[in-house]
Amino acid sequence: MSKKALLAVSIVSALLGGCGHEEHAAHHEKLQFNVTHPIVQDTTLVKEYVSQIRAIQHIEVRAMEKGYLQSTFVDEGQTVERGQPMFKIMPNVYEAELHRAEAEAKAVEMEYKNTKSLVEQNIVSPNELAVIEAQLQKAQAEVELAKTHLAFTDIKAPFTGKMDRLEARTGSLLDEGELLTTLSDISTMWVYFNVPESEYLKYAQNNPSNKQTPVRLKLADGSIYEHQGVIDAIEADFDNHTGTIEMRASFPNPDQLLRHGQTGNVMVDIAYPDALVIPQKATFEILDQSFVYVLDSENKLATRHINIAAELPNIYLVSDGLAPDDTILIEGLRRVSNGDEIEPELISASDTLAELSLHAE
Repeated sequence: MSKKALLAVSIVSALLGGCGHEEHAAHHEKLQFNVTHPIVQDTTLVKEYVSQIRAIQHIEVRAMEKGYLQSTFVDEGQTVERGQPMFKIMPNVYEAELHRAEAEAKAVEMEYKNTKSLVEQNIVSPNELAVIEAQLQKAQAEVELAKTHLAFTDIKAPFTGKMDRLEARTGSLLDEGELLTTLSDISTMWVYFNVPESEYLKYAQNNPSNKQTPVRLKLADGSIYEHQGVIDAIEADFDNHTGTIEMRASFPNPDQLLRHGQTGNVMVDIAYPDALVIPQKATFEILDQSFVYVLDSENKLATRHINIAAELPNIYLVSDGLAPDDTILIEGLRRVSNGDEIEPELISASDTLAELSLHAE
């Protein structure tokens, strides 16, 4: 081989060797990554459920008798007290029926007294007195019935509550049972929400004594209702179509901010004591399964399948697959693969949490 050829081969070898060295150095630099340990701490997850807000009592006020609506003593949106007059149906017909029943009862009573006197004189038999006595009882019952019909012309509030719109105006001819308005007792509100079966089972297992669980209410504008409520009732049956069961929370409503028919979100705090917490960025997914890279004693990476119990901003709560003393990769997940050896830089759990908090803000 000529000197020129040997020189060319030497130059090429030197160039290739230099490139290989640079590539090895670059590759070596890329394999320096941050790692950390899972964090063990008590954690609370806030679970929200779409809810319907209902008054503790919500009824339809209807006319019990036929007739003209003579007077209306209340207005729409008004708060009425228990026993307060609301409507009056023209009573003339029912007053006349009462007078007639009273007159008939009085006549039968006089006949009863006369018959009783004759029985005492042994002029008529006791059977005749028994017949007259039965007629008197019937006449007295007719009087009571007439009084009841007359009383139905005065419609009073059955409880203290808030009125809705007026469905009939003064002077309207009413049929028996016709709707006049609706009345809601909003001193306490019942808030209904549906819970999936799996979450119900967890709730029931963690609350075997049926202790009332405190909850909060997020209103439609995103604000949090200032008064705390409690879960105080659970439906008997599951809805097989949705796989959920309905729960009820009661909220005090002293300021009458809540109204019947509103919507909101019930907020339930779910406690996870001694939860194993990892950053979300430390995970990756394969076929809808979650994995992390775990570092072994030789600084080699191994994929590890994990089960996620809950998700919070920037972090996951791990229920299975990791131990507190495991070391996991928290950056460069797309630049490594299973079995790669790296130079780890251990970041403390507290520093990792602090960094996640800054990102969340």
